[in-house]
Amino acid sequence: MKKISLSLLSLVLLVVLAACGNNNAGNNKEASTSPAAGSSSSPSTAPSTEPVKLVIGATSVPHAEILEAIAPQLEAEGVKLEIKEFTDYVLPNTQLAEKELDANFFQHKPYLDDQNQKNGTDLVPVVAVHVEPFGAYSKKIKSVDELKDGAKVAIPNDATNGGRALILLAKNGLIKLKDDTNILSTKSDITENPKNLKIVELEAATLPRMLDEVDLALINTNYALDAKLNPTKDALFIESGDSPYANLLVARPDNKDSDAIQKLAKALTSPEAKKFIEDKYQGAIIPAF
Repeated sequence: MKKISLSLLSLVLLVVLAACGNNNAGNNKEASTSPAAGSSSSPSTAPSTEPVKLVIGATSVPHAEILEAIAPQLEAEGVKLEIKEFTDYVLPNTQLAEKELDANFFQHKPYLDDQNQKNGTDLVPVVAVHVEPFGAYSKKIKSVDELKDGAKVAIPNDATNGGRALILLAKNGLIKLKDDTNILSTKSDITENPKNLKIVELEAATLPRMLDEVDLALINTNYALDAKLNPTKDALFIESGDSPYANLLVARPDNKDSDAIQKLAKALTSPEAKKFIEDKYQGAIIPAF
C-alpha cells in the first residue's frame, strides 16, 4: 500500500514538472520574438527626435549676432542653426542659389532685385527684419561744413548701395541728382557738385579701412559696426528712421514656405528678437516689424 502511494506521488510530480516545462518553453518563444529593449517595432514610422538643420549665410554684425541670439529659441522648436559668416555681399547669394545655404540674411530688397536681375537668379524675400540707417563717416572733419573743395568721398561700388550713398549726399546738400529718389543713381546722374567732390567707388567692406585715405566715406551700418563705429554717435549724417531699405531673410522659391524657414522667420520677428536689437544696438539698428 505504501509502495503504491509513493508511485502515485511520483507520477503527479512528473506531470507537474512537464507542464511547467511547456509553459517556460512558450514564454521563451514569446520573448525571442519580441522587439529588443529600446528598439521600435516599426522603425520606418518612428518619429525622429533629431532637429532640422538650417545653414544660414550672414555678415557678422549685426546679422550673425541676431541669429545667434535667437538660436536657442529655435532649437527648442526643433530647428538648429548653422551660421556661416561672410565678409562680402556676393557669395551669400551665389551659395544660396547653388543650395549650399538654406537662406541668407544681410541684404535689402533693392540689392536683392539687382542681383537677381544680373545673375539670372530668383531668390525671394521671406520677411523684413531690421533697418540699418546708412551713414557718412570721417576721421578728418567733425562736421560736413568742414568738407573742403575737391574733397575725396568714398561710396560703395555696388549699384544699389552706391545709389543710396549718392541720395544721402544729395539730401545733405553736397550734390544734386537728376532724381534723388532713384536707388540706381550713378555718378553720371550728378547734375550739380558745388564742392567739386571727387567721388570714388570702392568695395563696401573696405570702406571703414579707407577712412585714413579719404575725407568722407559713406558706409553700410553692418560694416560700420564691425569697425566699432557707432552710427548714432560717429556718423556726420545718417539716414532717417523711415529708410525703406529693410534687411531681409532671403530663401529660394523651393524652400521659402518650409516649416523650418517659417519658424526662423517667426523667431527673427519675435518680441525677443526686437528686444535684443533695441538693447544691443541702441538705435543704430531699427526693428522693421
